[in-house]
Amino acid sequence: MRWTRARLTEDDFLAKEKLKTIYVCNACGEQSPRWMGRCPSCGEWNTMVEDVVRQPAGGVKAAKAPVLAGEVRSARLYDIDTNDERSRIVTGISELDRVLGGGIVIGSVILLGGEPGAGKSTLLLQICASIPPGLHVLYVTGEESVRQIKLRADRLNVSGENVTVAAETEIESVVELIRSVHPDLVVVDSIQTMHSGAVSSSAGSVSQVKECSGQLLNAAKTLEIPVFIVGHVNKDGAIAGPKVMEHIVDTVLYFEGDRMLPYRILRAVKNRYGSTNEIGMFDMTGDGLREVVNPSKLLLEGRPLGVSGNCVACTMEGTRPILSEVQALVTKSSFPSPRRTTSGFDFNRANLLLAVIEKRGGYFLGTLDVYLNIVGGLRLDETACDLAVILAVVSSLLDKPIPDGTVAIGEVGLGGEVRSVSNLDTRLREASRIGFSRVIAPKHSLSQLDPAAYPGLELAGVSSIRGAITLL
Repeated sequence: MRWTRARLTEDDFLAKEKLKTIYVCNACGEQSPRWMGRCPSCGEWNTMVEDVVRQPAGGVKAAKAPVLAGEVRSARLYDIDTNDERSRIVTGISELDRVLGGGIVIGSVILLGGEPGAGKSTLLLQICASIPPGLHVLYVTGEESVRQIKLRADRLNVSGENVTVAAETEIESVVELIRSVHPDLVVVDSIQTMHSGAVSSSAGSVSQVKECSGQLLNAAKTLEIPVFIVGHVNKDGAIAGPKVMEHIVDTVLYFEGDRMLPYRILRAVKNRYGSTNEIGMFDMTGDGLREVVNPSKLLLEGRPLGVSGNCVACTMEGTRPILSEVQALVTKSSFPSPRRTTSGFDFNRANLLLAVIEKRGGYFLGTLDVYLNIVGGLRLDETACDLAVILAVVSSLLDKPIPDGTVAIGEVGLGGEVRSVSNLDTRLREASRIGFSRVIAPKHSLSQLDPAAYPGLELAGVSSIRGAITLL
């Protein structure tokens, strides 16, 4: 009897592939055959997650099919024209355009993350309605059906004449649809629901998110189509998935805000085409997101007058000055060690300022609880708010209200000195525009300004916290 060797088909070859379990670091992408508490590459703890990959039957050294090289286009940097009117797409939402640096750059990939219910999908659907007429938008959803998108569009008064909606989760089909439709803007909601047939793991895994992001990036760059990608966040507040995804995209936006408050803050943590210091503020209503053109006035609405422990600070978010209320409560502690609690302010910075109050100001806080709160959900990370925090704490300790219409600006050093701050002229103009009558600021900085340029505004210069406290 004669035996013949059968030829293996492609399906037979795939059937012989084995599934292998590996562990991938979310922070740096390091792979390991076993789980480890600490990544050996980047040193982060508890970042190794399980993933399943496809391994050929022949092992790592198995032969691979040759890859045919395509045509590579190149151009001299001097000859590239960047004065094209379509180098950016102005969305018409001024708060978003400010954060992006003037609009959506053609061919850019923008990652939008945020807590569930923050308004990511609402913002993207409103972008589809506000972009200039004549531009076509492809909205790919993996979480909702097209009928659900239509219901939400009707609630937001989005006509959708220039919007094409597709409910698809396979990334190869999405990329093929982008190439065939060739829209002016693509929205993918969300990356965790997309999966690739080339990767055997389930949707949302490290391998799937990395592969799908790479294919969308390739389509955006080759076709010069901007792509918005929605990313979920984990319990730590970071975007779920590998950190590699944040490295390959051009812009990373975070949509922040307390779910119990109507205000939302759009912040850029990475932007290749603009500043990362700008923020955009929105008000969540039943009809969608509304822009907050004057955030200072909004944050100071309902501010109590004649109450101790309240002081107004001025922080710079990019080129925008924002006035915010600092609240402090100093009370007797019922515990052996007093409590220190902050909301919207750095905890370690607060402890530093309390030590300066005790050492340089002469006020004992060792047996007292101190609570700090920034009203409106805004976070004050700038050192120019130090003086306002100190005055609010001392005001609550002495139970002596700070005079209404007072703004405190200044950085405080360990010696109790009040140091200069940047953009003082812009801060003073904002305080005058809102209607404040007095500003406590560093004496050295005020000596370089003309008081006549700020009519109706009393400028009180101080060089130490003792001098500032005497003005209460």
